[in-house]
Amino acid sequence: MGAIKSRSVNLPTLPSSEAQNDESFAQHVHKSKVKKKPTIFEKEVCLATDMQDEEMREVEIKNRKVLLIKSNGEFSAIGHLCTHYGSPLVKGVLAHGRVRCPRHGACFNIKTGDIEEFPCVDGLQSFKVHVQDGKVILSVSSEVLEFNKRTKHMVSRSAVVKGVILLIGGGPASLICAETLRQEGYKGRIILATKEMHLPYDRPKLSKVLNSPIENILLRKPEFYSTHDIEVLTNKEATSVNTGKRKVTFKDGTAQQFDYLLIATGSIPRMLNCPGADLKNVCPLRTPEDANSIHKLSKGKNVVIVGSSFIGMEVAACLAEEAKSVSVIGNSEVPYRAVLGMEIGKAVMKTFEQEMVKFYMQDQVTELRGQDGLLKEVVLASGNVLPADICVVGIGVTPATSFLDGSHINTHSNGTVIVNEFMQTSVAKVFAAGDITSFPLPLQNNQRVNISHWQLAQMQGHVAALNMQKKKTSISTVPFFWTTFFGKSLRYAGYGAGYEEIIIQGNLDELKFVAFYVKNNEVVAVSSLNYDPVVAQVAEVLASGKTISKNEAQAEDMPWIKNL
Repeated sequence: MGAIKSRSVNLPTLPSSEAQNDESFAQHVHKSKVKKKPTIFEKEVCLATDMQDEEMREVEIKNRKVLLIKSNGEFSAIGHLCTHYGSPLVKGVLAHGRVRCPRHGACFNIKTGDIEEFPCVDGLQSFKVHVQDGKVILSVSSEVLEFNKRTKHMVSRSAVVKGVILLIGGGPASLICAETLRQEGYKGRIILATKEMHLPYDRPKLSKVLNSPIENILLRKPEFYSTHDIEVLTNKEATSVNTGKRKVTFKDGTAQQFDYLLIATGSIPRMLNCPGADLKNVCPLRTPEDANSIHKLSKGKNVVIVGSSFIGMEVAACLAEEAKSVSVIGNSEVPYRAVLGMEIGKAVMKTFEQEMVKFYMQDQVTELRGQDGLLKEVVLASGNVLPADICVVGIGVTPATSFLDGSHINTHSNGTVIVNEFMQTSVAKVFAAGDITSFPLPLQNNQRVNISHWQLAQMQGHVAALNMQKKKTSISTVPFFWTTFFGKSLRYAGYGAGYEEIIIQGNLDELKFVAFYVKNNEVVAVSSLNYDPVVAQVAEVLASGKTISKNEAQAEDMPWIKNL
């Protein structure tokens, strides 16, 4: 296997934190058949006194950038771009021995570059730094410098290990679980079974870039799975789980035994329940095929979007320039009302209206009218009749867990799977992760919650894998998500359900603000637009177990930052 064979190449001068087990580096070495020692470059990048403690700066060596960090009086250096979407980490938050991406919340250890918080699949390169005669010297190898990111070492399957870990679901929870198992030394079979036709992909991109080719959004390329002995079965839908016999049966009639099981089957889009709901051109958005179809059918056409939350609004923003008209139907007063609040919803809605998106709020669809099986009109309860060539339905999801009936796995009345802080279900050696879980959130005194965040699914898959390997680890994370529209990105961290008050600083009309969501006189969540890195800063405060009071949130000088 490529990554394993590369480890036998004689590279004695490379410190393990730089190049050992980096997939991209290994493949580069393998392809190039490098036999000689790599070239080591050294450069004085600054004086030790030039940087303050807890400071980051980008430095250059051989026309490549590296993130130089001074923390607790010590220097370290890692890759300078977040491995998620390439955000500059120098604009992020340095605290507690890690740097947090300002845009999407991923965290990396400042010494090793390892992932400490998601969303991302790769860690960062780390580089040698030493101080000599008051000068900070950076040492890098020519091969490693080429790559900003680093894939953590993974073992391969061993024929003498007979165990089987089965992962049901093809999303980020299953992928990260599989990778973590290999990183933690598991050498048995790992089988990832998904009902989709694709390998795991970056689902959040679907509603943000509707015409993304599948090859552009895969989380890992096909060869990655064979390299690390992860078996992926596509078009493989689970229909039942026999926990007594430790067996999963699939729709195609096959079955698979397991020693450990991860259930991460995600969600199913809700569809309209009204006359005409079965007409052609009435579309959910769940797969790349859905997204590409919506993009193709919408060009120059009348588009009606049912649902004014994040998916619906992102689709509206994508189609505003390409469609003839875009209309959004929502059942609340303004978009995002429940999560972000009335004032922010109004400000965002105004921005969409300036882009010629029409809103029909506090309304609902009563009928879809068609001709020859094709949608033509959408009828609303208010009496409005909207011309429609395509209707995109984004009215929420339900957990894909009906196949668990009779399995002895405890589920909530809403269909979610009940897990403990270790992501374990009511059945031994059966775990769950992602959208389907009801889990205890430390931020809320272990209140049981269901949160459908990409970042959370990855963390839960990671925690499940650690506990499968008897490395007892409880879930400890700050929920973090983002949404985009018209070149702007709104970020959110925390858990604001049941908030009692919103404290807003900045200017809503200019869409430059930070909003603190307060409950019991403490900040429980934060959102912002054009106010980076404040959401990442709040996330880091909450992650450390500290609190932000209502008074601190009201203060313009943001005294809570001292808690970092």
